[in-house]
Amino acid sequence: MNHIIGVDIGTSLTKAVVFDDSGVAVAQACTPSEVHQLPGGRVEQDLDQVVGTVATVVREVARALEGRVEALALTGQGDGVWLRDESGAAVRPAVSWLDGRANERLAAWQASGVTDDVFRRTASGMFPGCAGPILSHLDEHEPESLDRAVVAGYCVDAVLQRLTGEITVDVSDASLPFLDPATRRYDDGAIAACGLSHRRDLLAEPAKSRSVFSLDSRGAELLGLPEGLPVTAGPFDLPASAIGAGVRRAGDGILTAGTTLACQVLTDDAWFDADAEPAGMFLATPDERTYLRAMPAMVGTASIDWACRMFGIEVERIDDLLAESGPGADGVRALPFLSASGERAPFVDAAARAQFSGLTLEHGPADVVRALCESIAYAARHCFEAAGLSGTLYACGGGVRSRAWTQIFADVLGTPIVIPSDPGVGARGAVLVAAEALGRPFDAERWAANAQTVECDPAAAERYRRGYAEYRETLSSARELWRL
Repeated sequence: MNHIIGVDIGTSLTKAVVFDDSGVAVAQACTPSEVHQLPGGRVEQDLDQVVGTVATVVREVARALEGRVEALALTGQGDGVWLRDESGAAVRPAVSWLDGRANERLAAWQASGVTDDVFRRTASGMFPGCAGPILSHLDEHEPESLDRAVVAGYCVDAVLQRLTGEITVDVSDASLPFLDPATRRYDDGAIAACGLSHRRDLLAEPAKSRSVFSLDSRGAELLGLPEGLPVTAGPFDLPASAIGAGVRRAGDGILTAGTTLACQVLTDDAWFDADAEPAGMFLATPDERTYLRAMPAMVGTASIDWACRMFGIEVERIDDLLAESGPGADGVRALPFLSASGERAPFVDAAARAQFSGLTLEHGPADVVRALCESIAYAARHCFEAAGLSGTLYACGGGVRSRAWTQIFADVLGTPIVIPSDPGVGARGAVLVAAEALGRPFDAERWAANAQTVECDPAAAERYRRGYAEYRETLSSARELWRL
């Protein structure tokens, strides 16, 4: 029996899932990664530690296998900046996509029109944790790090370099902020707009679709796998999750209710509205004929974790709390923007902040938690309206483990939600891409056969339609206040 090991290198967790010839998951392992929260809104990770997590989970699942490992398929977090030298060693700690050191730089670019210019060229809106503002910040404040580096890449290609020696980048990672998705080449005008033309050589050329690399001796020793083993790298976790969940047709979408809230819609048209608000991502995919319009909002399960901590409540009790407070949260309203970095989709505003209204002495924790869950669902609707959802909606992530919250999402969005049976959709998407690159694709429809569907409740949907209109009005007013 042959197996492909899929590895999803998340921000805080690295997970390996092994799939057999029929596409069935037969083993899995996970281990945490360290995320360093530093003064000044800085968030960094240690490349050696992240590579170590990959070795840990791969060795663990490989020991449990009977049969041959045919390939290793990598996916993981996107954005940020991972600076390396020729050998793959980090020249400084990786700057995470959560990092906020470039907040002021991005605000200046928004005021001067740089973000609009880049959006018109690439269909992607920049945010503080993406490569453009981070590289510009480092170029001014830490130029010696850029001088020592040979590549400014991302998490997945950083791990790939350590395992294979190859310096490259997947086209999905390269999409934000410098890639023209239609040509799948960097737009030199976008690079120049960010004042980075003199650092152009730090951007690795995107790999050809479905490229296959080989595990070198260093990688083989690290993982305990044979030298020469085929390795694929990408797409990064957002497109990989879409592929793994079953998104196949233009108009289909996926909601990832994780630490952040990622809303994506598949399109077969490279056209975009250049006059739209410069936010979100236009991601190239392994299929050169399709793209993903992605709105990865900063709100998500981290907001619910925060509320539960504030009230001293176990997060596992979320369904009980949602049962205690009905739709509308007894008049409590919320804006869910609790991230210190503000928001990045479907609008970009580093000053975005959360708020609650309608509270009285008669309200309790259940009302606050429900208001927060509903506001995150409203944010998802806002994102999907911007992304153009028109087909089947899939969902994954820790948030959908709550049946009650998933029901809120279905009712607010006014559509059924399909939940794949296998929670490791990112690793599964990477494995599907690897299998196709190796010339023997799995039956993707078979993989989706065991999915569950959460139907929309029409009565609740009507109530939430009014609630969404109120949410948008409140958000519009708040955005004016954030500018003060």
